[in-house]
Amino acid sequence: MHRSIPWRFQHLRWRMIWLILLLLVVCLPQCVSVRMSDRKVKAYFAERPVKPTFGFYDVPSPEGVQTMHYARISASSSSADTLPTVLFIHGSPGAWDAFISFFADSSLYSRAQLISVDRPGFGKSDLGEPERSLEAQAADLAPLLRLGHTNRKPILVGHSLGGPVAVRLAMDYPDDVGGLILVAPSIDPDLEKFEWYRHVGNVFPFRQWLPTEFDVSNQEILPLKGELKHMMPLWSSIRVPVTVIQGDADPLVSPGNAPFAKRMLVNAPVTIQMVPKMNHFIPWSRPDLIRDAILHQLDQPIIADSAQTNLSTK
Repeated sequence: MHRSIPWRFQHLRWRMIWLILLLLVVCLPQCVSVRMSDRKVKAYFAERPVKPTFGFYDVPSPEGVQTMHYARISASSSSADTLPTVLFIHGSPGAWDAFISFFADSSLYSRAQLISVDRPGFGKSDLGEPERSLEAQAADLAPLLRLGHTNRKPILVGHSLGGPVAVRLAMDYPDDVGGLILVAPSIDPDLEKFEWYRHVGNVFPFRQWLPTEFDVSNQEILPLKGELKHMMPLWSSIRVPVTVIQGDADPLVSPGNAPFAKRMLVNAPVTIQMVPKMNHFIPWSRPDLIRDAILHQLDQPIIADSAQTNLSTK
């Protein structure tokens, strides 16, 4: 027989919920930025033989102009434009330095120019201005696909929410993408969970109290399910090699996203790497898997020419 919860227990439950929300309000503004400071980046590379350069470029947007920031490294500045490109796309929240350890790996920067971008709203890419559309995010990153003068198309490495951004780039700019490495990617709309706290964080006054990066993250994750549904008819257009690296103990992105990629990529060669007992943080726990996947794709025969462009660096 169903028994109703006594009023006093319901009252206690709601008091606990409001206490949790109050703690979030008090504690979240004290969180440090997810972006590594310029001072720490400089210190990280101080004793290393090769150091990154940094650049900005502008892209048009409905609100005016979106300013994008990226980091770039290769074995020597003179050879950067002639090396193939590997473009790293971080998750949510995040910044280009999520992949900073790869910038210290000579086995990678001796073979390719490595580029890691601050996605829109993060880092120095108009911090605090979220871009909710995956199509628009792909358009914002597209100029980086043509940074150089090589006939090998770029390889895209996307982690978490950076995964669907990488996929959208391959869908919308097929002539400029040579391969995908998707690391714990959020790509299956049916596996996007309802998270009540995100909706709480989207209303006054809680949104105003969220740290900037967490608000931007919330603003792009809330519409993600619908954005992924819009991409469903476009999966068959991808024809480049794809590697999916997924932990089978990932509590943030369902391991079911990996077989989803296999089902949807009907015209592309797909490699699925399910990592036993691995959580969501593969770029930091198992960077070797990503490095090996990059090197493997770099070793594949060149398929077609890629376009080129020049962006400012400093």
